[in-house]
Amino acid sequence: MSYAIVFSSKTGNTALLAQTLQEQLPQADCCYFGAPDAAALAADTLYVGFWTDKGKADADTLDFLKQLRGKRVFLFGTAGFGGSAPYFEKILAATRKALDGSNTVIGSFMCQGKMPVSVRQRYEAMKAKPLHIPNLDALIENFDKALSHPDAADLEQLKQAVK
Repeated sequence: MSYAIVFSSKTGNTALLAQTLQEQLPQADCCYFGAPDAAALAADTLYVGFWTDKGKADADTLDFLKQLRGKRVFLFGTAGFGGSAPYFEKILAATRKALDGSNTVIGSFMCQGKMPVSVRQRYEAMKAKPLHIPNLDALIENFDKALSHPDAADLEQLKQAVK
């Protein structure tokens, strides 16, 4: 049974997950590895990775998912915010809505991912203003926590999720 690993990665986090999947799965059965492309549609099973944008997969990934028919799909992604299973499930549920009912979701995995330094700089600039949103310290703390992700534990959990 052939498979494809299709992913969109803005900061390298989802690419790291995709590489981990590629190392874990039988190389001979891989017919495509890369960004969303029609060439991946030849596969029976698709491992589709995304970065989170406004609570769901990025637009390129959603557009790709909408093209799938009769495929086995494993969704994987990263989110700068989070670390909580309910938050990740909410993102996955929003992403699954892009899939046609003829597809079968065979699994999913999400973990936190580091964000660009510009995000922290934006938070710090907002904090310097007299009137700022009250949870900026929590946002900065989350940014700092995300810096190490995806980490070795995240990658091991992904490997277990595809077994």
